[in-house]
Amino acid sequence: MSKIKIAELFYSIQGEGRYMGVPSVFLRTFGCNFKCAGFGMPRGELSKEAESIAIIHDNLPFTKYEELPLVSTGCDSYASWDPRFKDLSPMLTSDAIVERTMKILPNNQWQDAHLVITGGEPLLGWQRAYPDLLEHPKMFDLKEITFETNGTQKLTPDFKNYLQQWAKPTKPFHREVTFSVSAKLSCSGEERHEAIRPDIVCEYQEAGYTYLKFVCATEEDAALETLDIYRAEGFTGPCYLMPVGGVESVYTLNNRRVAEFAMKNGLRYSDRLQVPLFKNEWGT
Repeated sequence: MSKIKIAELFYSIQGEGRYMGVPSVFLRTFGCNFKCAGFGMPRGELSKEAESIAIIHDNLPFTKYEELPLVSTGCDSYASWDPRFKDLSPMLTSDAIVERTMKILPNNQWQDAHLVITGGEPLLGWQRAYPDLLEHPKMFDLKEITFETNGTQKLTPDFKNYLQQWAKPTKPFHREVTFSVSAKLSCSGEERHEAIRPDIVCEYQEAGYTYLKFVCATEEDAALETLDIYRAEGFTGPCYLMPVGGVESVYTLNNRRVAEFAMKNGLRYSDRLQVPLFKNEWGT
C-alpha cells in the first residue's frame, strides 16, 4: 500500500483560481524544490521569518501545524517543505488518508466537493502513490481533482496515462483533472531559468485542464513577459493574476492594484479568499 508524507489534510473552500468558492478537501504533501523567500520582500531581499520560527521549534518544539506562527513574508506554507518542520508531517497510508478524508467531508460524501492536491510541490515525489489513493473504493464518487503545482515537475509516463484514463468519459459521470500552475515570478526570489518551464506546463495540457496563476505585486514582476514565453511554447490556457500576501495587512496593500493591472491587460484576476475570510490560518 502506498504512503504519502502529509503536511495538512483539511476541508475548506477553494480560495483561488478556477474553483474559487468550491468546497474542497486539501491534501497538502510535504516537500518542495523551491523556497519562495522573496514574497513580500523588497526586490533582491529574502525573508528570514521561517528561520526564526525554526529556532523556536528547535528549543520548544511545536506539536501540530495549528501552533505554528503565520508569516507575512516568504512562503506562507513554509512548514510543508522546510525539513526543520518535517516531524509535524506524518507518513500516511492511502487507507488512512481516505478514512481521514471521509470524516471531514459533510455527510461523509464527496457530493460537490473536489480534491485539491497541493504542497509544497505535490508532483515532486508522490506521483507513484496517487493512483493507489484515487482507486480506493471510497474515492469512486470524486469528480474533480486539482493539482496545485509550481510547474517544474514532469509527469511520469505512467502517471500521465493514469490521469488520462481516470478522466475518460466512460464513467457514469464526468470527471476532470486540473493543473493550477503557480509559476514563480521574480518576486518569489527563485531563479527564472529554474522556475519558468513552459515545456513542462504545456505537457500538463495533455493530461488535464491547465491554467497559469501568477502571484505578483507590481508590473515589475514581468507577468506579461512571462506569459508570452508560455504562449510561444504552445500554452493555450488562461492566466490568473493574484496579489502577494500571506497575511491580510500585506494582501490588502496590493490586491486592488493587481486586479486593475489584470483588467487593463485582459487577464483574469483571482482573489485569495483564505486571507480575508480565514486570515490564512493553517487548515483553511
